[in-house]
Amino acid sequence: MRIGELAARAGVSVRSLRYYEQRGLLTSTRTPSGQRLYTDDDVDRVHFIQGLYAASLSSGTIVELLPCRDTPSTHNSDATLERMARERERITAQIDDLLRARDTLDRMTAAARAYRESLAHPAPGADEGAAARKSPPSA
Repeated sequence: MRIGELAARAGVSVRSLRYYEQRGLLTSTRTPSGQRLYTDDDVDRVHFIQGLYAASLSSGTIVELLPCRDTPSTHNSDATLERMARERERITAQIDDLLRARDTLDRMTAAARAYRESLAHPAPGADEGAAARKSPPSA
């Protein structure tokens, strides 16, 4: 099948397929006129690649994981499991950082709300000093 058909069947853009090929994630054969040709298995491969991208993996990491799919073996499976465990740790660290950032933002939002509320409802006597500074001195 040609690139447009693969794109339609896999639900991705032609541009994505060209990028996958450029990054070594996908290969094609070429017609004498240079058109790319793909197999039915490439539809599943693109879905596999899309799943890994959805897991926030980079194209470089995906290249490392593809041998497990392309040439299954105990060694490739073990290497894939180790790499996926490292990626999970990386994502967990990002989640922890985001949770800390959200907690900080929540504290800052609470402080801003409290300040805003104090402007709407000043404490009794809080404005007396300000009013005295604004009014002209009496004679």
